[in-house]
Amino acid sequence: MEQFKGSNGYIVSEDLARTVNVAIALEKPLLIKGEPGTGKTMLAHAISEALGKKLYIWNIKSTTKAQDGLYVYDAVQRLYDSQFGVAGVDDIARYIKLGKLGEAFTSEEQCILLIDEIDKADLEFPNDLLWELDQMEFYIHETRETIKAKHRPIVVITSNAEKELPDAFLRRCIFHYIAFPEAEEMGRIVKAHFPDLDGQLLRQALAAFYMTRELPDLQKKPSTSELLDWIRALVLGGIDPAALTGELPYPGVLLKKNEDLEKLKPQTNTAPWRR
Repeated sequence: MEQFKGSNGYIVSEDLARTVNVAIALEKPLLIKGEPGTGKTMLAHAISEALGKKLYIWNIKSTTKAQDGLYVYDAVQRLYDSQFGVAGVDDIARYIKLGKLGEAFTSEEQCILLIDEIDKADLEFPNDLLWELDQMEFYIHETRETIKAKHRPIVVITSNAEKELPDAFLRRCIFHYIAFPEAEEMGRIVKAHFPDLDGQLLRQALAAFYMTRELPDLQKKPSTSELLDWIRALVLGGIDPAALTGELPYPGVLLKKNEDLEKLKPQTNTAPWRR
């Protein structure tokens, strides 16, 4: 079995790589938690790229129901077609549209299925998927057809821990928490995206970034994605690395709340993120 070791644009820790490969080997869903911006969603993209498998993405919202991922029966369209004498209206299968879970099950090759931000849905949502994720099949009542996975997909599920997930659901998953990267690992992540980045700019940017994250009572700490955007802005703006020791250019790229930006205003001549 091919082992996942990360991809060109995604730096993965040994522990995370082992967890991914264990989940694949045991054929169990991989549940990934971590604060926003730690690369939970991008992990599925990296697995897809590294293993050369198609990725299906099911983005979960507060209104999402488990049924949405299986299939939808468009009874309204069928009624509309029947009123206008459209041919084939008796073929109910024409009005069945598979959801992302259904598409993954019917894929001709093994694929990756990302169920993104599962904790946004209601509390019963995870339990409503227990059978489908266990047995890799579901029943379409309108056509009396059972859809069974041709190839068991590699399932990646992300959560921002906004809600506690049911124990019955957790028992069926392999769990991994992605901690926010330390400076050394973050440096490798940045270099993967900016291989030609000036070393001094990288060091100064990382120092300013982590000191900004340590400002007291931040409502939203800057994440990895915001750091990458900020470094891109620094490069495009031609910012001198030495300038980062006395100011924080483009603070709105890192901090997204007015209250957090207010904390950057120095009360003395020393910038607030300097030690």
